[in-house]
Amino acid sequence: MTSKREVEIAVISDVHLGTYGCHAKELLKYLKSIKPKMLILNGDIIDIWQFSKRYWPETHMKVVRKLMKFVVEGVPVYYLTGNHDELLRKFADMHLGAFHLQNKLVLEIDGKKAWFFHGDIFDVTMQHSKWLAKLGAVGYDTLILINSFVNWGLKIFGREKMSFSKKVKESFKDAVKFINSFEQTAAELAVEKGYEYVVCGHIHQPEMRGIDTENGRVTYLNSGDWIENLTALEYYNKAWKIFKYEAKDYETDIEEEGILSDSEDLHSKLDINVLLQKIKLEIV
Repeated sequence: MTSKREVEIAVISDVHLGTYGCHAKELLKYLKSIKPKMLILNGDIIDIWQFSKRYWPETHMKVVRKLMKFVVEGVPVYYLTGNHDELLRKFADMHLGAFHLQNKLVLEIDGKKAWFFHGDIFDVTMQHSKWLAKLGAVGYDTLILINSFVNWGLKIFGREKMSFSKKVKESFKDAVKFINSFEQTAAELAVEKGYEYVVCGHIHQPEMRGIDTENGRVTYLNSGDWIENLTALEYYNKAWKIFKYEAKDYETDIEEEGILSDSEDLHSKLDINVLLQKIKLEIV
């Protein structure tokens, strides 16, 4: 078995467990390949908006178990709430051992302050037309599902995969304008608060770049998503980088490390089913 990569901080967001578009298998392989000193889940990890008893594959449960395994091992895990898991916000500032449920997080990293939050606060649609945002989420998940069937056919014929949603975004200038506005707004707020880094999710657009504002400069980072981009942010040796999942780098079996055999130990310490049942009750 190959040794795990040491990472000081790993940041993932927009996993959307419980939806057809979620690449849980790939995420699990990534989580098994790293040894983080801290893990930050920057919103929309479980998609409570679209949570359904009819669709919760075993791979999605394995991701939850792996995350909880980090907690059991003493790795600080910060779950920052997003819009798709906003029902958890009523439990914000809950701390259970190494697990912390919060709306935002401020860390000092090598003498520089970093501000972590999901980013949906900048979304006007979310604030004023939540029903429209939820409708859009269902449409997006349907588009991803159709896209997966198309890519399956393209693979059979030896053709390159394509992304419907990326083509849609590229076709609309307003989408590009929204992304630029989102990044600029995050940067301006971060500078005002005296932060050197601002780390978001929400827009499914991995990014790492310096942004100049009238009051100063800040490094903006976005962890992307595990629907299309399959990306994460990693901090190691005083530097940030965007990690991009590549299937060719993960050829070992998903069961190799024994996630299933770990489940008994996890259930003896953290009853995951009870946690998920509480989430279901909140939805109802």
